[in-house]
Amino acid sequence: MLIVENAYISDDIAEYYFKCDLERCKGACCEAGDLGAPLEENELSILEQIFEQIKPFMSEKGRKVAEKQGLYILDSDGDFSTTTIEGKECVFAVEDEKGTWACAIEKAFQEGKIDFPKPISCHLYPIRITKYDQYEALNYHRWQVCSPACVLGKKMQVRVFEFLKEPLIRKYGKAWYEKLCQEVTKWEKRRINR
Repeated sequence: MLIVENAYISDDIAEYYFKCDLERCKGACCEAGDLGAPLEENELSILEQIFEQIKPFMSEKGRKVAEKQGLYILDSDGDFSTTTIEGKECVFAVEDEKGTWACAIEKAFQEGKIDFPKPISCHLYPIRITKYDQYEALNYHRWQVCSPACVLGKKMQVRVFEFLKEPLIRKYGKAWYEKLCQEVTKWEKRRINR
């Protein structure tokens, strides 16, 4: 385990390879699963504030469900997540003509309509964060739909923490990410010396 400030980071994040391969996975993470994207509490009001700017990028069905049921739900564990369409795709998921899913929030961000890239849980995937009173635990979440990302990551020699440099800096800051890189280097030396 790696420790950076109040974050406890699974060795898997330093060891395993990962690089999204949209051509192969078709953005299935936006469409598969039991719940929508996990949301932090501060993101709820952000989504409400930017919803009008996101609407033009959403599917008609997603827009209608969001307007009727809301942008997010409180699940049985007491956590918030984006609303889904009939328990499948996220209301913000948009499918293109090739069958690839993308995020309407991210599209609005890329076109300069909003300054919120997307929920941090989506940006950080495949890392999932569990919050405790004194610290956060960062774990590598394995999901079959992401197996092409594991193959491509290994081929290109890109590890999880390297692939997620930008969102990790967004979440924790540049200095924190530099400390993480230092901890990974120490971890690698310990492994070699075993």
